Amino acid sequence: MTRHTTVLVVGAGPCGLAMAAQLRRLDVDVTVVDAQNRPHTGSRAILLWPPVREVLDELGLAEDAARAAVRPAALHYHLGSGGSVRVPLAASDIPLVLPQERTGQLLAQALADRGTTVEWGTRVSRITPTADSVRANLTREADGAQEEIEADWLIGADGLHSSVREALGVEFSGARFPATFLLAEGRITGTTDPAGADAADPAGPGAAHTGGPGAPPTANLSTQEIHYFLARTGVALLAPLPSGEFRLSGAVPAGTAATAEHAQALLDERGPGGLRFTEVRSVALFSSEERVANTLRSGRCFLVGDAAHVHSPIGGQGLNLGIPDTRNLAWKLAGVVHGRLRPSVLDSYDPERRAVIAQTLEATGRMARQAVAGPVAGRVRNLTWKLLQVTGVLTRFYAPMLAGWRSHYPDVLFGAPLPDPKRRTRRSRPRPGTRDPRWTPRPTDALAGRFQLFTHGDPAGPLAARAAHLAADLPDLIAHIPSDGGQEHFVLLRPDGYVAASGGADDLSRAGRRLASLVPALPSGTPAGEGRSR
Repeated sequence: MTRHTTVLVVGAGPCGLAMAAQLRRLDVDVTVVDAQNRPHTGSRAILLWPPVREVLDELGLAEDAARAAVRPAALHYHLGSGGSVRVPLAASDIPLVLPQERTGQLLAQALADRGTTVEWGTRVSRITPTADSVRANLTREADGAQEEIEADWLIGADGLHSSVREALGVEFSGARFPATFLLAEGRITGTTDPAGADAADPAGPGAAHTGGPGAPPTANLSTQEIHYFLARTGVALLAPLPSGEFRLSGAVPAGTAATAEHAQALLDERGPGGLRFTEVRSVALFSSEERVANTLRSGRCFLVGDAAHVHSPIGGQGLNLGIPDTRNLAWKLAGVVHGRLRPSVLDSYDPERRAVIAQTLEATGRMARQAVAGPVAGRVRNLTWKLLQVTGVLTRFYAPMLAGWRSHYPDVLFGAPLPDPKRRTRRSRPRPGTRDPRWTPRPTDALAGRFQLFTHGDPAGPLAARAAHLAADLPDLIAHIPSDGGQEHFVLLRPDGYVAASGGADDLSRAGRRLASLVPALPSGTPAGEGRSR
């Protein structure tokens, strides 16, 4: 007998779990399978920037994640020529440092709380797309039993070596990055908390020290900062973990072995001196690739996360790119499943996410090339960092870029052109197609899947009245959130946090017409605001 599900998610890493949990929050039936016999372990991706934090918040996981994580106050760049550049992180830019294993546990719990558990040890052996469904053959590893499942939609979230991508015949274009990285985790002496750093070092927490062989043992590094050592021989990352351990990573020469001795040698060579591993719990070598699937959608099948794109881990953008894939897709797919949105809305998934993938790959590729720069290029890099600090660019642009606020979408959702995202607008009006830390959707379940229309000004004025009328006409699509005071204006946020429109009363009328284009035509004679249900 063939089993049926609305959405089959293949892969139960963080992206697959986030995809499934968001769909369940939007009342969509989901089945999740993974070829592995048990949940993935290890710290792996550890930086959860604001786009991921927002998803955790919407799933009711924000407090648990924050309690379990380190919240770094700054990114600290120690220049090999002496001195340092410290980039304080604004509240809107701060990531959570949380091992991927724990992130997965939280997402799995959120999914289980909504009535769905992962079917572990279940491999997808064949995918057969049809015009109105996708058939997948499943094989249980425990007993070899086979089953066919028919899904209305299929999501491939099964990582770099995606069986879904391979079954669909989607090319994975790109190349391997020409460097090998060492990654070690364990306990280190010579670090201190901010209070201890102030007491031990008059320069304060995370004060600059020149690294390299022969450097004096003067390190007192803050455990509340992420440290980057831009030494003459290369770059090394030192990041605090919630367990009190640290992660060390950096590009290493060919022939380097994954041993505690080589981890200590990397720390001695590029660190500030005075730091010692007292315990190395894990050490490994890895390489990175820069690849993007030639299409993120094939009929009723979609790719998300590492199945869709991989890139350098420098900058910690892995989950910051993958989980927003799921946030972009979940509200659109749920709207189509429930008949609230036209199926054509799904055509926007590939071009929107492909644009952000390109933006991220450009940034991570640039950072990766800096990490393996030679001595001369390294000196230029260090001078550039000092200049960027003096001019304030690091605080105004670099930190928000890492935090995901600089990503922007092309105008493909509605069809009619949006203003150029680089065009100047009033400070109170964020640009359409962008994200803005001043404007994020309210995470309540009652508003899930709907555009949120924020209005300011006279609550009895024409703008608020027009917004209330629009929300009444499209109650399944729009939630109106009025605010009294200030100059009249509105901001319309998509369910995934991107700005759909902003402006005054006339702009809202145009936005309303664009929103109406997403909605299936009502049966003849149906009054406005009726005929659809959440």
